[in-house]
Amino acid sequence: MKVILKETVESLGKAGDTLKVADGYARNFLIPKGFALEASSRNVKALDHERRLILQRAEKERLKAVTTASRLSGVICTIERRVGEQEKLFGSVGTKDIEKALQDQQIEIDRKSILLPEAIKTLGEFPVKIKLAAGVTAEITVVVTPEA
Repeated sequence: MKVILKETVESLGKAGDTLKVADGYARNFLIPKGFALEASSRNVKALDHERRLILQRAEKERLKAVTTASRLSGVICTIERRVGEQEKLFGSVGTKDIEKALQDQQIEIDRKSILLPEAIKTLGEFPVKIKLAAGVTAEITVVVTPEA
């Protein structure tokens, strides 16, 4: 039986692939679980239409991410922290603090998209990457200064 995969099945193929599988496998597993559709002409047309919609949506999101990345290039976030002896911070600067500093500059970024390998524990300037979409990243500068 010919089927069209709706989702990626690890041992079989990626979503959108048209495959020939055993009748029982298709009828008893793939179709009832929602992993596949029978490859009729109607289902092929519906899948093509759905694929076009998904590609258009992904392109819109990518363009939005590119414009946000261009807005973010050159942004400098200044975060003030209490400092002890030898200029060591009390605590550290994490993604939550960077998110708040960006919000203070009217830039809405989800903190899960801020790529910070480890918390910042010293004073200085640090480059921080922000992942906006698949393949689109921006880099901002985070400046940690002592509290006045």
